Amino acid sequence: MGIFVHFYFMKRDVEGIGEAIPEHVTYWRTLKLNTYTGGPFADRSGGLIVFDAVDLESAQKIIGNDPFVTRDLIETGCTKEWKPE
Repeated sequence: MGIFVHFYFMKRDVEGIGEAIPEHVTYWRTLKLNTYTGGPFADRSGGLIVFDAVDLESAQKIIGNDPFVTRDLIETGCTKEWKPE
């Protein structure tokens, strides 16, 4: 089990993002992960999510089911395992 960070920037689709936000929030809350925190950047250009997963492949599957991803609203993103000290 590890802790993963997903850092992402959104496409410029204000309407699509607005429609997807409730699904995105519900998706992450219903996963009931032991470690989870996340939210948008202050300028709403993207966001950061910290969560637990078995490995990078599992983390990428979780990210892949995020409504922002399934609705093709992410311009660019990166998922990395994090080792806080």
